[in-house]
Amino acid sequence: MPNLLLIQSPDEPGLIYKITAVLFAHGLNILRNDEFVEPEGNVFFMRTEFAGNPDAGALRGALAAALPPTARVRLADPRPRDVVVLVTKEHHCLSELLVRHAFGELNATIRAVVGNHEVLADLTGRFGIPFHYLPHAGRSRAAHEAEVLAVLADYRPDYVVLAKYMRILSPGFVAPYANRLVNIHHSFLPAFVGASPYAQAHARGVKIIGATAHFVNEQLDQGPIIAQSVIPIDHTQSAREMAQAGRDVEKIVLARALQLVFDEKVFVHRNKTVIFD
Repeated sequence: MPNLLLIQSPDEPGLIYKITAVLFAHGLNILRNDEFVEPEGNVFFMRTEFAGNPDAGALRGALAAALPPTARVRLADPRPRDVVVLVTKEHHCLSELLVRHAFGELNATIRAVVGNHEVLADLTGRFGIPFHYLPHAGRSRAAHEAEVLAVLADYRPDYVVLAKYMRILSPGFVAPYANRLVNIHHSFLPAFVGASPYAQAHARGVKIIGATAHFVNEQLDQGPIIAQSVIPIDHTQSAREMAQAGRDVEKIVLARALQLVFDEKVFVHRNKTVIFD
């Protein structure tokens, strides 16, 4: 796999020249380069794939000396990311991830699945992955979250994936995993909130349905968006058929978002993302 350099910096003239000159001086060969300047904040983003065997410390030092003082420079670790998946009862997103994981298509290792119901334990076990059943019934949110966090601490995942995990997470749960919690939900929000969104959408006669994958922050369903997609529907489809079509979109959008994240193609800036695809 190629080496990967990620830079986020205040923009100024000559940044690309300075960065590529440092790489050249260290005997490295650029294979692919993507860059973007966010005009509102005048922020420069750059993702560079390169070949060679750099001295990581020396390279970072040379780049830091060439760039503005507040620039963020990272040499990404090429290893597959460690992931824990949180689930409730719906199987479609978990199934998609387990199959892709089994065939080496995720650039990640699913270390475990945690569920607040036992429904998906057998499915997970078929793929040889540990399943932790942590019921929430009769538990306070704080107590239940503490149990989940304890399991996560044992695995030390790079990312936590909410694959239709139907629990609202507290700010205290989210904080240790800032920009490392990925969620999927239907794309109707902010419309049709609450229970039975597809039934509500059917009653309203919507013409498209879809899904949104996003990072989780302290505001419910307001985190930076990673990937979205929609498909057309019509009046002949029942609420049940709409829900099935929605599930098909959800699982693909979640898998696509995770591929972008695990391949280090996503920069988070404020409450937005910059994606080099």
